Formats: sequence, C-alpha cells, structure tokens
Amino acid sequence: MLTAYLRANPGAIAAEHPGALDLVRARLGESLDAVAAGDRDRANTLALSAYLDGFEPVEAVLATRDGALMGRVEQALAGFRAAIARGESETALRQRLADTNRLLDAAEAALAPEAASEVSTFIGAFAILLREGLEALLVVIAMIAFLRKAERTEALPYVHGGWVAALLAGAATWAVATYAIGISGASRELTEGFGSLLAAVILLSVGIWMHGKSQGEEWRRYIAEKMQGALSRGSAWFLFGLAFIVVYREVFETILFYAALSTPDNGATILGGALAAVAVLALIAWAMLRFSRTLPISQFFAYSAILIAVLAVVLAGKGVGALQEAGLVPVTPLAGVPRIGVLGLFPTAEAIGAQLVAFAAVMIGFRSAGRPRAVALPAE
Repeated sequence: MLTAYLRANPGAIAAEHPGALDLVRARLGESLDAVAAGDRDRANTLALSAYLDGFEPVEAVLATRDGALMGRVEQALAGFRAAIARGESETALRQRLADTNRLLDAAEAALAPEAASEVSTFIGAFAILLREGLEALLVVIAMIAFLRKAERTEALPYVHGGWVAALLAGAATWAVATYAIGISGASRELTEGFGSLLAAVILLSVGIWMHGKSQGEEWRRYIAEKMQGALSRGSAWFLFGLAFIVVYREVFETILFYAALSTPDNGATILGGALAAVAVLALIAWAMLRFSRTLPISQFFAYSAILIAVLAVVLAGKGVGALQEAGLVPVTPLAGVPRIGVLGLFPTAEAIGAQLVAFAAVMIGFRSAGRPRAVALPAE
C-alpha cells in the first residue's frame, strides 16, 4: 500500500521528508534481505522500487545541482538490479550496497535545502527547457523549412497545429499530475521510453526519405509529381502527428522536471529561467529558418537528413534507457562507457545496441535511397 501511494504521489516524499533518499536505502536493504532469503524475484522488484519510488522523484532536482553525481547514482542503482538478475553473490551485493549508500549520502547533501540557490535554480530551469526544447525545435523547423522549399505552405497549419496541440496536452498533463492523480515514476519512464522509440522510427523514415531527395534529379521528380495537386490529407495529418509526438515528448519531460524543481518560494526564478530558454530557442529557430532559405535545395535535404537521422539514433538510446529504468528492459552494464544523456548514450549493452541498430538502419536506408533511378521527367 505504501509503495502504491508513493507511486501515485511521488511529491509526498520530497514535501514531507527532507531525507527523501531514505526510501531508496530502505528498499535496497530489503532487496538484500530478499537475496539472503533466496527470493531474487522479490529482490529485483524491491531494487526497482528503490529507483522508481525513491530516487526518481528527486532525480530532476539532483540533475540540476550535480548532473554527474545523478548519473553515478542512477548507474549504481541499475548496476545493483543487474547484479541481482545475474546471480551475483550476497557478499558482492553487500559491497555494492555500501558503495551505493556512499553515493546516496553525497546526493542527500546536494539535495539539502541549503544547497539550493537562486542562481542554481535559474540555471537548472534554463538548461532543462533549452535541452528538451532543442530536440523538438530541430525537427519542427526542418518540417517548416521543407514545406517552404516545396512551396507547400498550405500544409504549414498542420505542423503548427501539431506543436500547439502538444503544448496544450502538456498543460493538461501538468494539471492532472498536480491536482488529480499524479504521475508515477514507472508511468513517466514508460511514456518517455515508448514516445522516444516511436519518434525514432518516424524520424528514421523521414531522414531516409530526405536523403533520397538530396539529389537534384530526385527533387525535380518529386516536384513534378507532387506539384500537380494539393498535398494529400493523409500526408498533412502525418505532419501534424510528427510535430505532436516530438514536441509532446519533450514537454512531458520538461513539466515533470519543473514540478520536481519547484518550491513555494522559487516560482519567479523558475519562470525567469524558462523565459530565458524560450528566448534562446526563438533565436535559434529564427537563425535556422533564415539559413535554410539560402541553402540550395540539395544541400538543405542532405543536411536535414543527417540531422534527423542523428536525432533518431539519439532517441533510440533514450527510449531503451527509459524502458530500462522502468524495469521493462533488462540491464547489462558496460564498464568504461560514459553516460551522456543528451546523446542518448547509456552504459548498457541494450541501449547502445538499440543505437547501433538505428545507425545501421540509417546507413542501409541512406544507401538504398541514394541510388539514382531512371525517371522520365515532363518536358519543361
């Protein structure tokens, strides 16, 4: 019952008990006891609860104060679960627990109220929105620039409608999470994971398509075929859906980060950081649109294809990483591999494997799409 309540109301941990990581320690201790009793399934469930119910609600705050430490704690918790799954001895697990508890002590010091400052809160709010917003912005701007290049501006309302709908859906998510049911750690990770993988698949197909159009003859062929009639309703709604998915995923994560970061006294500071990030994103959007107008069409498609393909590989890693944190995908740690969240790089065989599969798909798709085809163009 306690676990169910905490999953539905993660804010209760941070709000009522400054030692928020005590739940992590308790769950890990119970997990070790379960190993000693020979019940590794229960041990794994308790270790997963240590992350989802104890650490995940305060992860965002720790990330703004000490991102490197947050990564080490997350890695230690995932490593503890993986060690249980592969049958590591109780003695070895006890040593892991001691090491993890030292990291939790450092994290608790970083999370202490006296460790916060207006500057760190402002920077945290700014960095979160800038990081999350940039991924969505790159895709949306590429879509807008493409439609302008193709002189298909009648489809622009669908793109704008997609990202506006995503913002409205994000506001609804915030209201529900704040005033109604709350969002558990597992729900958050599953939403991020499946959303990232869906976006990766869509972006992969779009990137391959754009690469195919980067050749001048292919672009002329496309225009000759498509300029004869209006953009189909199905294609227009596809643009709406793509804009919605990539923006909502980032809005969802940003809202949850901000909810964890906010206190009754720092609302103005968080708002200031958010507005500063919006101003920077607007400047980036303006520069990208201006630059895209000057690019020859073949270069525009080539650069856009590479950018979107890179984002697809990044999202593949992020998606699998989130599903691992939700306990849906197993964790096989890789020693010596850095954790670089912005690149979707996580030190696990599964996350890196997903990125390698996505990269291979990009290479195969680019090679196939780049093959010249003999086409008969209408006489000009």
